[in-house]
Amino acid sequence: MGAKLGGGGGSRYNVEQNSEINVTPFVDIMLVLLIIFMVSAPMATVSIKLDLPPAVPSQDTKPPKEPVFISIQGTDDIYIGPNKTSLATLPGDLAVALAVANPTEERVLVRGDADIEYNDFMSVLNVLQDNGYFKVGLINEDIE
Repeated sequence: MGAKLGGGGGSRYNVEQNSEINVTPFVDIMLVLLIIFMVSAPMATVSIKLDLPPAVPSQDTKPPKEPVFISIQGTDDIYIGPNKTSLATLPGDLAVALAVANPTEERVLVRGDADIEYNDFMSVLNVLQDNGYFKVGLINEDIE
């Protein structure tokens, strides 16, 4: 709040209230912000190189393979696709189901029923990891 110190006719020590807004500091701050934005705006438009695939697929691309699903339905109910397996034969059966030269490089999708024990689920994942299958995806079903 400001005070008006001069003025017309009253007492020498009469101080009146000044109700005018001092806009000079406001204008100063706005000019400083304008300069900051003008300097920093060109730095924000630096381009980033992206390696995107072409819009039209090339002729030599193969269609993606069907994924291999491991379904865990209980302690001894483990399936690779429609075929039943066990923990002991899981790595060998999985290699046969993948049918590639290096099966440990392929992605395997694992899904489990809602009522299986955590220990049963983790034992399947541990067997896969112990045998070199590190590209494992977990599938969940929509619960309605």
